[in-house]
Amino acid sequence: MEKETARIEGFSDGVFAIAITLLVLDLHAPDASAIKNGNELLQFLKGEWTTYLAFTLSFFSIFIMWVNHHKIFKQIYSRNTAIMFSNGLILFLVTAVSYPTALLARFFDGEASSIAVAIYTGIFVLINISYNLLWFVAAHNKKLLRPGITALAIQKIRNNYLYGFPTYLIAFGLSFQFPSVALAINMLLLVFWAFSSGKIKMQE
Repeated sequence: MEKETARIEGFSDGVFAIAITLLVLDLHAPDASAIKNGNELLQFLKGEWTTYLAFTLSFFSIFIMWVNHHKIFKQIYSRNTAIMFSNGLILFLVTAVSYPTALLARFFDGEASSIAVAIYTGIFVLINISYNLLWFVAAHNKKLLRPGITALAIQKIRNNYLYGFPTYLIAFGLSFQFPSVALAINMLLLVFWAFSSGKIKMQE
């Protein structure tokens, strides 16, 4: 069976690359006229720690999403309109990550931290839903999947994405009262997705 998703995958790779590139726009060097010596430069850099944290979290979030996207399309061989639109939803949300990242960088260390973290965790709730939707659409018609894929493999991939959904919801709910805890959960989910992506593999 010939794989029909090459154009979708190529376009998606380009969007992921742009989304990661956009994150760096929120990293700013200080104005040379405002820095007189090394100590002032160090003070400025320390004051930007929330920006570095937000950039690092979002970079690896998008990178791990790309890894999962790549592996899920190893299982999808054909495309239809529903596949293309559900994939488009993922790409839309991925490109939007840069905005909540900027909010997190600017407001995490202040009184608006709960709202900034809620918006940040909220977009990952939506991204998780979009991945679940993509696999639901693909698995609903087995003819869209690679030849020989087993029912067990389909179920494992489905469960892999479903497990993350309630955890993201918990993080979102905690954001309003315990933003640091919610952000820590997001970081743990990064580790989970990094390791669980290995479950999305060829199973004959």
